[in-house]
Amino acid sequence: MRKQQVVTSSHVQRCPWAEKNLLLRQYHDEEWGVPNYDERYIFEMLSLEGAQAGLSWITILSKRDAYRAAFHDFDIQRCAEMNNDELERIITDYGIVKNRKKVYSVRQNALAVIQIQKEYGSFSSYLWDYTDNHIIKGDWEKESSIPDKNDISEKISRDLKKRGFVFVGPVIIYSFLQAIGIINDHVIDCCFNRLI
Repeated sequence: MRKQQVVTSSHVQRCPWAEKNLLLRQYHDEEWGVPNYDERYIFEMLSLEGAQAGLSWITILSKRDAYRAAFHDFDIQRCAEMNNDELERIITDYGIVKNRKKVYSVRQNALAVIQIQKEYGSFSSYLWDYTDNHIIKGDWEKESSIPDKNDISEKISRDLKKRGFVFVGPVIIYSFLQAIGIINDHVIDCCFNRLI
């Protein structure tokens, strides 16, 4: 189950990237960096981070409801069972990024997640095992110091690619690990740095 942080004031100190608009603020305050173990949510974030490749995160966040509608709220089994006709309809009928490879990657990655679940019990366990279930805390003084990848994102990226995943380069995986809370890169001055 997702653990949400609650900060209602707009006058709190946040990571600078989150101050650009309300959608980014909500994502930052309620999800980003919060440790998560929910299979559906983790698969959603993997899919959305892959969709972001070459684009801005706000572009994907603004289309998130359309992605959820198109991909059965990121139910892993249902995504794995989608046929080509369904995927083609998603490209034409939903307000998502119209990139065929990215759309088809959701099915391919769902199939690969199912194999990991069979081997490890859950996709969450597979991922959190890389840090022995510990959060990697950055404690960065400024946003520009935050790396775009690290050793763990590179290891996970290599292994996922071997297992047939796509859109899982080390930079995408680093962002993904931030999204699901394995990495906490809230800057030191951000009030959320101390909450996790």
